Amino acid sequence: MHRVLVAENIADPGLDALRAAGHEVDVRTGLSPEELREAIAGASGLIVRSATQVDAELIAAAGPSLAVVGRAGVGLDNVDTVAATANGVMVVNAPESNITSAAEHTMALLLAQARNVPQAHGALVDGRWERSKWEGVELEDKTLGVVGFGRIGHLVAHRAAAFGMKIVAHDPFVPAEAAKHLDVEFLELDDLVASADFLTLHVAKTRETLGLINKERLGLAKPHLRIVNVARGGIIDELALAEAVASGQIAGAAIDVFEDEPTTESPLIGVPGIITTPHLGASTREAQDRAGETIAEQVIKSLAGDFVPFAVNVEAGAASGALRDHLPLCEQLGSMFAGLAEGLPATIDLELQGEIGESDPSLAKLSFLKGLLGNIGGDPVSYVNAARLAEQRSLDVRVITTPGDKGRSNLIRVTGDVHSLAGSLSPIDGNPRLNEVDGHRLDIRPSDDMLIVRNHDIPGMVGIVGTMVGDAGVNISNMYIGEDTDGVAAMMVISTDGLVPNNVQQAIRAVDGVQSVRSVRLG
Repeated sequence: MHRVLVAENIADPGLDALRAAGHEVDVRTGLSPEELREAIAGASGLIVRSATQVDAELIAAAGPSLAVVGRAGVGLDNVDTVAATANGVMVVNAPESNITSAAEHTMALLLAQARNVPQAHGALVDGRWERSKWEGVELEDKTLGVVGFGRIGHLVAHRAAAFGMKIVAHDPFVPAEAAKHLDVEFLELDDLVASADFLTLHVAKTRETLGLINKERLGLAKPHLRIVNVARGGIIDELALAEAVASGQIAGAAIDVFEDEPTTESPLIGVPGIITTPHLGASTREAQDRAGETIAEQVIKSLAGDFVPFAVNVEAGAASGALRDHLPLCEQLGSMFAGLAEGLPATIDLELQGEIGESDPSLAKLSFLKGLLGNIGGDPVSYVNAARLAEQRSLDVRVITTPGDKGRSNLIRVTGDVHSLAGSLSPIDGNPRLNEVDGHRLDIRPSDDMLIVRNHDIPGMVGIVGTMVGDAGVNISNMYIGEDTDGVAAMMVISTDGLVPNNVQQAIRAVDGVQSVRSVRLG
């Protein structure tokens, strides 16, 4: 059981999922930074939203037990991922939890800007009937510039097209072919700003996007341009935008996010022609529920050592479904290789044969390293720090891919120095199978504890070794006898319900005909 500190409110289904997984859920909201540093000590997981600053000091205060930080939402402005990575802490988020809500809020602000909805409402509340003052514009036949054509930008474009808008977009990371079905034209950013009647932003806050819409770019715009930002504060130069709207250089703006939050003092607040909302893009019940459930799922997977699809600081590409199914086997082979070898060789070859050889192998390599390094003691090993720990040991794991058609059997083979392993998934039940150890053909399911005995292929060896293990009070759950390719030597792979004591291993080594004895514990 792990303790997960929840520092900000998430939906109850997420909390229930953590508890159902057997974790202690410690909900401590509203803590000061000092109180949070005290509360996090010894926690394995931390879940936050956007208000809590997860900096290097907080990560250090958690100590070595901290394995994962979950941000229940999309952005990661408040999480120091560099410090987390340096400490082997996985950072996960919920990147798809609020995309619909953010797109819909963008459309709400777009329409509010076009029709002056909040201004007209405010006048009525104040007792003024100002019908002629708040004349608006239609969306139909207007050009919408979408900056950032990811998931949210795509949804906004789809919705705006339904209003009869012409869509132009800018995103250097998305090929234009991806948007042909929406009849979207891709432009350079300056050209987009110059041609748009409305402009929406859907990019992450990075060094490259900080101040992306600045005084110079605003100078390119039409005087009737209206800007909507439901992405991140800081992407727009707030002072430059406030001055552009106040002077009539552009028609208006609708802003949901600010450079510093929370705030009531941004230069954008209170400017006639600028509509402001307090970061409401993800503030729907549906988005909150999805974020809580998604982040709980990611934290549970991380604490279980499983593949985590939304880990943001794991250096690995996406794996195919076939390869993803083989990741536990990769980890088991890494753990078993560490137990088999007396010392790690400088170079190990990890070969992926068959359909699994057609996918990006980086995640398979991390899984193998996680099992390998996690079984030799020292620092805790995760997907986050496995590559760095291997580099510190000057360990080179070379990945070899041998693709094949879907009818070819998938196989993972590990070779290093004098040792080799091979494994696959059973076509019957999908469980891992150990197919080869040091050139000996086998077919056995790996277990937590195994005794590997190499001996001359002479009668009576199985009975001698089995009796010695049984007399030591260790139950044998399975045994497989494998011959080498020459048929001269044999190997016993014995699955036991616990470690075979060292003195028993020594006694087995002393038996005439026994060449080697290795005790292997997975994980």
